[in-house]
Amino acid sequence: MRSTVYLITPPFTQLNTPYPATAYLKGFLNTKNISSFQSDLGIEVTVKLFCKEGLENLFKQVSVQISSSILTEEQELNIKRIIALRENYINTIDAVMAFLQGKQPTLAHLICSRSFLPEASRFKQLDDLHWAFGTMGTMDKAKHLATMYLEDLSDLVKETVDVHFGFSRYAERLGRSANSFDELYGALQQPYTFIDGLLIDILKERMEELQPKLVAISVPFPGNLYAAFRCAQFIKDCYPNTKVAMGGGFPNTELRSLKDQRVFDFFDFITLDDGEAPVESLVAFIEANKSVEELKRTFLMVDGKLTYINNKACKDYKQGEVGTPDYSDFFLDRYIQAIEIINPMHSLWSNGRWNKLTMAHGCYWGKCTFCDISLDYIKLYEPVAASLLCDRMEEMIAQTGETGFHFVDEAAPPALMRALALEIIKRKLIVSWWTNVRFEKSFTKDLCLLLKTSGCIGVSGGLEVASDRLLELIQKGITVSQVAKVNRNFTEAGIMVHAYLMYGFPTQTAQETIDSLEMVRQMFKAGILQSAFWHQFAMTAHSPVGLNPEKFGVRKAKEVTVTFADNDVDHIDPTGTDHDNFSFGLKKSLLNFMHGVGLDEPLHKWFKHKTPKPSVALDFILKALQEPDLATHKPTTKVVFMGNTPTIEIVSRSKKGNQWEEASITFQTQKEVINIKVDKDKGEWLCLLLPLISINNPRTWSLQEIATNYETAGLDDFELFWDNKPVNGLNKVGLLRL
Repeated sequence: MRSTVYLITPPFTQLNTPYPATAYLKGFLNTKNISSFQSDLGIEVTVKLFCKEGLENLFKQVSVQISSSILTEEQELNIKRIIALRENYINTIDAVMAFLQGKQPTLAHLICSRSFLPEASRFKQLDDLHWAFGTMGTMDKAKHLATMYLEDLSDLVKETVDVHFGFSRYAERLGRSANSFDELYGALQQPYTFIDGLLIDILKERMEELQPKLVAISVPFPGNLYAAFRCAQFIKDCYPNTKVAMGGGFPNTELRSLKDQRVFDFFDFITLDDGEAPVESLVAFIEANKSVEELKRTFLMVDGKLTYINNKACKDYKQGEVGTPDYSDFFLDRYIQAIEIINPMHSLWSNGRWNKLTMAHGCYWGKCTFCDISLDYIKLYEPVAASLLCDRMEEMIAQTGETGFHFVDEAAPPALMRALALEIIKRKLIVSWWTNVRFEKSFTKDLCLLLKTSGCIGVSGGLEVASDRLLELIQKGITVSQVAKVNRNFTEAGIMVHAYLMYGFPTQTAQETIDSLEMVRQMFKAGILQSAFWHQFAMTAHSPVGLNPEKFGVRKAKEVTVTFADNDVDHIDPTGTDHDNFSFGLKKSLLNFMHGVGLDEPLHKWFKHKTPKPSVALDFILKALQEPDLATHKPTTKVVFMGNTPTIEIVSRSKKGNQWEEASITFQTQKEVINIKVDKDKGEWLCLLLPLISINNPRTWSLQEIATNYETAGLDDFELFWDNKPVNGLNKVGLLRL
């Protein structure tokens, strides 16, 4: 089984679903009739390690190396306990992996009994499982316990036979902020580690089967970098006629200033940004159908010199031309559903296998000053038509059997989300999906209801510092009050909301950090935020802050000579706030808030050091939510009806000797019966209108067209009828203004 291109994702990324980069590339190569095969070596190494035979080999290796390991007393006691329980681990590992792969769901009850799995140091974190999982159910509790079991084994590997090992990342430290290649290069000169051996055994088997002309290794994160070099090193040594290329998120952001020629002892090519045109050009070059000058965004050695070639005549492909992501070749039944962190959005991200798609290339906003907006993957915005997105969704459902989709956009455009939702509903697709958004005012109540009806189950977005001054400095284009209203709209529609939170932005004071936490506390208390996570600000070389730090009141800590990776930039903030000091308290308080605990406690309780009192009014968020929504609908506003056909009954009413007829209209929803009463002629007009504006009709009516139809029927005062009760409350039955 030969392939022209062998696409690799090296260990380790997610273990619940394939990282989508190679699936995107394989889908594109299909459109060019270029044969390819792809491997997620992360999941393949994982299942080779975490099985009965794998653990038997591991414990044999541990018994050889344990005496030479340098461990703390606590680590040594923990390792000795795991070794003493080796038979328990060997006898349970296959059942646990089958459970996490969804093949033995009934094992959940046995796992939750706490008498089935051996427990080492990771289980000390489980102070109160009922508090954490009381509302989440037996299945999630069992997945978390099984994850802790695997984490214990991961500690055994790391502390005895492979210092680089991490359950979902490998040698990440060697790739993070590696301005010099020296340390990574030194590690690559050492003998194979235990995990290296597993990796190379799998790779050798694939190379023998495929005999590819080109191996394209995608490196999305620093935690994939070491394994990528190990793969390339093996291929260079054993298959010298095969060319090896690196691409992906890591080189795209961190290797743009590459100078160290030793990198090309391992790789023949390193490509930047979108991979379709560069990989197609490499294949043509290897097959002698293109000259070296025709390569696209590629580093390589030319006449002994490191050279960057970007043939401007070679254009990138439009999003409509790149094909549907192809998930064939992956071992989709081997991915595991682990729950490492007790966080609703993290659980959504890791608990289940999601098909990955992108609504739009780049970011439609593209202004946030902490973001890499100078790079093409953010800067070049290009949406995909909703109809084409749905075509791709249907193809992927047929291929994978999965109906869940994670749209991995930087920030999904509201207008495109609306169009996609309408298309999903029109096609009667039954799907679940979630994505990243900006919390902007376009997300009205009606739009959120539409998204929910189409299968949207969650959104994540950047609230960042929850301070209007700093949000303006970030150029986020939102305010805290606006975020609160949007989050309410999502929550009331039944869509889970996760907020990315940031602390340590340039010039952020201790007072602003505490005020930001107070805003978050109030949002959780109001029930409009279900999940969140704090990140400490990191200055990156390609962001506006990194490019012009003085403009933001900070300066680079020192000038660093960059010959390898260039992304994270150490900086000094003259305001003097010790942001590290806030880390533990911010995360501890948030963990409690997510479980409804401590929402009325003073904020200083969460910190070991003295903190300022919040300067934010205690009812700031509540007042923001009580502000009237002054949004007016434009004549071009689209109106659709997604509900069931109502019944109408004309009833006679009388009062003080006056008699008139009234229309009683009854709507049946999935949860309730809703009845409204309006004037007879207006009620009859409304019941005639609803089939015309049904979502099942190909043509969508505008608000102006509806108003014209109303007036043509001889009825008076459209705005008074349409914008007031009971008609303006009919979004509950599917009458939406979009």
